[in-house]
Amino acid sequence: MKAFRRLYDWVLSWADTRYGVPALFVLAFAEASFFPVPPDMLLMALALASPFQAYRFALVATVGSVSGGMLGYFIGWGFWGAVEPYFYRYVPGVTATGFELVRSLFEKYDFWTVFAAGFTPIPYKIFTIAAGAFHINFPVFVGASLIGRSLRFFLVAAMFYYFGKPARRLIEKYFNLFSILLLVAIIIVIVIVKVFT
Repeated sequence: MKAFRRLYDWVLSWADTRYGVPALFVLAFAEASFFPVPPDMLLMALALASPFQAYRFALVATVGSVSGGMLGYFIGWGFWGAVEPYFYRYVPGVTATGFELVRSLFEKYDFWTVFAAGFTPIPYKIFTIAAGAFHINFPVFVGASLIGRSLRFFLVAAMFYYFGKPARRLIEKYFNLFSILLLVAIIIVIVIVKVFT
């Protein structure tokens, strides 16, 4: 945990440099395929320092994350056999059984599975690599990633743009819960539409 905290602090330290925006892109790219620290904290630090540029930062994070997701997809698609043993060993909480559950989700709800992973606190990198390993339709994967990641990052940006410093406390305390509740609401709307059409 100490090592992870040092890594987290190192990520945040980039916000105080002129390389904060390029670092946000690189972090978002890396997190989507292999890096453990999500870009949200650096996005928040940058948006807190400059709220009127918050949407620009969200765009950088989105482009970086979706691009990194494509790398994750490529790793799963082309190299899954080689990386599989390391994936289970070094990615916390990932097991062969869990991966098979992800496969069944992809088979039933390919778009919505990627969207949920992109929008909620679910580790996005696991799903980008799994999408490639299970040969999910690539345009569907990119579209779902783009929508999910955009909603996540632009929601954070909007809160900083309109509320400034109080938004940080609100996001740090409730963002994961809020994103899950919003996803549940979206699922309920989809089910209602399917039932009545």
